[in-house]
Amino acid sequence: MLSFSKPLFPLAVLTALSACQSAPAEKPAAEVTAAAPAAPNEVRLSADELRVAGVRTGRVSYEAAAGLLRVNGSLEAPPQSLVVLSAPLGGYIERLPLLPGAHVQRGEAVAVVRNPEFIQVQQDYRQVLSQLEYARTDMERQRELVREEVAPAKNLQRAEADYRSLQAQRDALAARLRLAGLPVRASGAMASTAELRAPISGFVRHVRATTGQTVSATDPVAELVDPTHLHVELTVFEKDAPRLQVGQRIRFTLASDSAGKEHTGRITLVSRSVDPEARTVSVHAHPDEEDNPALLPGMFVRALVETQAAAGRTAPVLPEAAVVDYEGRSFIFVQPAPGATHYRMVEVRRGGAVENGLVPVVLPASITAQTLVVTDGAYSLLGKLKNTSEAEE
Repeated sequence: MLSFSKPLFPLAVLTALSACQSAPAEKPAAEVTAAAPAAPNEVRLSADELRVAGVRTGRVSYEAAAGLLRVNGSLEAPPQSLVVLSAPLGGYIERLPLLPGAHVQRGEAVAVVRNPEFIQVQQDYRQVLSQLEYARTDMERQRELVREEVAPAKNLQRAEADYRSLQAQRDALAARLRLAGLPVRASGAMASTAELRAPISGFVRHVRATTGQTVSATDPVAELVDPTHLHVELTVFEKDAPRLQVGQRIRFTLASDSAGKEHTGRITLVSRSVDPEARTVSVHAHPDEEDNPALLPGMFVRALVETQAAAGRTAPVLPEAAVVDYEGRSFIFVQPAPGATHYRMVEVRRGGAVENGLVPVVLPASITAQTLVVTDGAYSLLGKLKNTSEAEE
């Protein structure tokens, strides 16, 4: 006999109907006949109680069995979508109008750095330009003298070497100016500040510096992330790694989503190395909705990996509302025959996660494809059975 030690929930309407129908009629004692007692795991309902409870029945369905692996992970951006912004020549942060989460466009100025060295680099560049012009003129003169056999060839070779050396200095200084975000020009005012520009479009992930701070070339100023190509990074125990392969489907929910909205994706990479401490393997998957604004880097996810679709093998499934849970166990109600007003409670075991409103179940041998199972109103029957058991006690 199933013992109900705790009330599940009140069923006021069913209880009231049951009480009214069970009230003793004013008849002679000789006319009163005792009703057959119900089995401990059976519940009987009148026509009115059936209507109020909304009980409906159906038959067990069978679908292709799938091997599901439950894992955890997080949403991450690939390395090429993460950028650490820094000041290549260092300096003093004069302006930093960034906030975490702010959107930036590629090429947008996101910070201003001041550094006295900027002026020195520009000065060196312009001096080299002047020296280069003189070296070019001298090289042409030496070439003409050698042609007229007035000067030795080594003078021309020296002039050409000087010219090429100055060209290299010019190119190096120009590259340094571009790296610092400074203008590359031969004349005009020299700039003492440089703008740091976003190399990608995306969002500010972290701001690592503050206005007024002096930073070196290796100090991070901010971190940017492009969320358009997120992937799901899953952590799988090494014993389960052989079950995984590229192309398998995953279903995942966000740990922060109380509604439990399900997202889907595919495995794109299974790591070939095992973490020596955690004994886990990293698995990467691409969500089908990469541009979904609800998916953000760093979010934790719970995922189910469909490791196999067992060919030729099916598993019983029932509507989610047909399976009721009580005191850590799962049950269904079956109708012995069409039109019967009593229902028998049978213990079952959940065989997997709910998908499309259906839950896989492991059924006892007595339940077949022809068995009528309560698909709606199962919790009402459970409440009625509980109340009846408590009344008998």
